[in-house]
This record gives sequence, structure tokens and C-alpha cells, in this order.
Amino acid sequence: MTGLPGTYESYWMESAPGSAYSGPAGDLEVDVAVVGAGIAGICAAWELARAGRRVALLEADRVAAGVTGYTTAKLSAQHGAVYARLRDSLGAEKAALYARSQLEAIDRVGRVAAELGIDCELETAPSHVYTQRPDAVDELREEADAAREAGLPASFVTETELPFPVAGAVRVDGQAQFHPRKYLLALVADLVERGGIVRERTRVVSLAEGEPCRLTTEQGAEIVARDVIVATHYPVFDRALLFSRLEPRRELVVAADLPAELAPQGTYLTHEQSTRSVRTAPYGDGRRLLIVTGESFTPGEGEVGARYERLAAWTTEHFPQARITHRWAAQDNSTTDKVPFVGRFHPGARHVYVAAGFGGWGMSNGVMSGRLLAARIAGEELPWSALYDPGRFHVRETGSLLKLQGTVAKHFVGDRLASSHVDGVEDIRPGTGAVVRVAGRRCAVYRDEQGTPHAVSARCTHLGCLVHFNDAERAWECPCHGSRFAPDGSVLQGPAVRPLEPRPLPGTDGAGDDKGEERGDG
Repeated sequence: MTGLPGTYESYWMESAPGSAYSGPAGDLEVDVAVVGAGIAGICAAWELARAGRRVALLEADRVAAGVTGYTTAKLSAQHGAVYARLRDSLGAEKAALYARSQLEAIDRVGRVAAELGIDCELETAPSHVYTQRPDAVDELREEADAAREAGLPASFVTETELPFPVAGAVRVDGQAQFHPRKYLLALVADLVERGGIVRERTRVVSLAEGEPCRLTTEQGAEIVARDVIVATHYPVFDRALLFSRLEPRRELVVAADLPAELAPQGTYLTHEQSTRSVRTAPYGDGRRLLIVTGESFTPGEGEVGARYERLAAWTTEHFPQARITHRWAAQDNSTTDKVPFVGRFHPGARHVYVAAGFGGWGMSNGVMSGRLLAARIAGEELPWSALYDPGRFHVRETGSLLKLQGTVAKHFVGDRLASSHVDGVEDIRPGTGAVVRVAGRRCAVYRDEQGTPHAVSARCTHLGCLVHFNDAERAWECPCHGSRFAPDGSVLQGPAVRPLEPRPLPGTDGAGDDKGEERGDG
């Protein structure tokens, strides 16, 4: 799709390219293997290496280049209007522990940046959750009270630096924002200095728990470790059944060059208008980069190009002097009770740990997770360990769990019953894709700009849901659990670890070879 504003690239990725680390290699034995080099995995690996552990950090792609490289990079303990709900569902004590754990994470970034001399554009900024609806003001007043009771410097205000009026907002002072790649790449470099091993382009495809644990990579290498941390954003191993309690969401980002004097101070969020989040970042002398996030949707829902256009239109309407320079997308997963899973992977696990379900607040939660998991491996319990324990279950989350599984079932069954949007491969326009029936089975077919069609299996390799095409990002997406694949079927984002298999089209070599796959679902 053409005509969308800005370059399709994350500003964080463009402005901090980083260094390459050794790719796939032979077998390895370490104290701790960390699978996934986003913020949670990097922070955990660094904390463990700092404590004297021999650590291997394993990443399927490049370090800090997945979800972490496409964040908005707010460092805040104000995670939307969360504290009234936490107080009412879990109690005031646990709400206070949540606040303490997040504030400690923000402070940790500041202290580590100072210790290592990291210039990561760390700025202190007030955080706001706002509404433009008068009928929502009482709810935000209650949230301000709950956040203050939990220990945050929170207040209810009616004036902000946004260029439009609000009905009210919860303001929390002393929060932060930073350049995540500059911070994390410095941590990885220090990890290596401390003897840590970093392997990029190393996808882990299997885990055998035991004493020790054994990991197998896509290339067949074996990594032996006493302890394993699974920090792959969405867990790539299903034995804990966490996929039944995680809901993927995707949001779009546009970034724009703006004169510094017109840039609002602080960070802003509303869940109205399909979410609107605003912050700015340093962007040269006299300039700031305005970063606007929104248009929240489930992967695979489609019409992504139209969503980008709406977000860009909102940005230029409210900030007329902003010139859009970049666009990208971010994805995260929410748990059914909206509190992350950080701790032992499943009730029977002794040496395998997980960090997942950050709900769009991966910066503070990633740092918090690194501290918590490093402490657990050292035999130390932090005050909030039980709060984040993946083995917890609250009766109040039953409704959310059933709703989530109903949505998954709807896609798993309904997408197979639905007719295709196009009648055949010949109806797919260049630069677009669709799921169509070919020789009696469903194939995901993308036609490139030169007009050549490319077909792969339409079944997600995670649990078999049918993928949908994202028109703006040119990717196949699973609406059930959020796996994403390139047009050639290669994995872009888990929980899937195996690519979509190529499928022959009529008139090409191998047409009609089913390879044993069930017809109608392929």
C-alpha cells in the first residue's frame, strides 16, 4: 500500500543501529540461558551477569529489535487508569506493591544509566491519563485517589499542555521517558564485558526441563543451562498454557518533527478514540519528535492502512505544524487480570521462568521483570514476587478468560467457514494478499509489486488458526495469538517458531503436492 505518511521505520531503530553479535554456533553450557533479547531478557541477563552468573542471551533476530525496538518508550508507573481496578480486585496492599515495583524500575534505569555512563536521553516528565468526556470525570477522580493511596504522586487536574481542552486528567509527577535502544545496547555491551554470551539469529525451538535444562536451536545446537528464562514477549513454549490467558493487541505509531516550543511537556494517554498516546523526544536543536500512538486492534483485523491514515489525520489536526517523518507499529499482550506474568513458568517448574503480558507497559515492566527474575534465581523473594506469579488465578478473571477463549474459538472455526474476499489468485492485486482456495485447500497468497504471486500455508504454525493479511505492513497475522509472518512465511513474531510452509500454485513445479496436509485448512 502506498501513500501512507512517513518512512516505515522505528525512530529508535534508525537512530541507534547497534552492533552485530555472533550468530548461530555450536553447543554451549552456561549457568542461565535467557531466550529473547528484548528489554525483559536483556535486563534479566545483565542483572544475572552483574551477580556473577555465566549467562547466554539468545535472540531469534537482533537484540532490542523486536517489540522493544518499536515501543513509545514511556517509563511510567501510571499504566492507564489501573489503580482503582487493582484496589477493587486485588486489594489496596497489592495495588501499593504494584506501584512500588514500577517506581523501583524507573529508579533502576536512572541509577544504572548513571553507573554505566549511558546517554539514553533520559528525561523526567509528568504522566497523564485524560478524558474529553465530562461523564468520565468522576471515574478519573476515583483513579487519582486510588493512585495516591498506592503511593504515587498523583493528582486530578483539568489543565494540561495538550493543544486541546480536556474534561479532566490524572497527573502523576516524577515519571520518565528515554531512548530504549541506546539504554539497552549499552547494557548488552556491558553484559559482554562481564563475560556474557550473546547470540543473535539464534531461534530456540525446543526446551527440555530438568537438572540441567536443555534448549535446542533451529540450527540444531544444544544449550545446557541450570536455569532458563523465557522472555520472548509471548511465550514460545505452550506447556504452561499461558496462551489461554494472554490477549495480543497491536497499535500504530506516527512520529513527527515539531518545533520545541510547541511540544507538550509530559506524556499523555486516553483510551478514547481507539486510544491516543502522546509524548515527545529530543530531535536536534530547537526540535522535538512528536510520537503519537493509537488505533488499537487485534492482529489480523485488517484495514491497517486506513488506521494509519486516521492516526496521521488526528496528529496533524491537533498539531498543525508537525511534519510526519516516521511510522511503525507496536504489539503487546495483556493478561486476563491485567497484571504481568513474571516468575516460574508453570507450577511444576523448578528452573524455568517467564516474563510476559506487559499490557503495553513493557519499559517499566521489562526492567521490573529483570530484577525480579534475577532475584528468584538467586533464591531471593522481592516483596512483589507473589503479585506477578504466573501460577495465580483470581475468580474475577474468569469472565475475561471466557471472553478471550470465545474470541479465539470464533476465529478458529469461523474463519474456516467464511468465504474468501477474492475468488482466486488472479484477483489479488500487486502489493496485497489474501487467503484463497487453491486445489481445494486454503493458501495465503501475496502478489508482489512485480505481479508474481507467492503462496504459503494459511495455517499458523502455533495452534492452527488461519492467518489474515496486514495490508500496510505486508505481513500475515494470526488473530488468535498474535504470531506474525513475512510474505514468504518466515516468522516475524511469536509465539510461532516455525515458518508457514511454501505452497505451489497451478502452473508451477510441484503443483498438487499435498505433503500429507489436511485439505480445506492448508
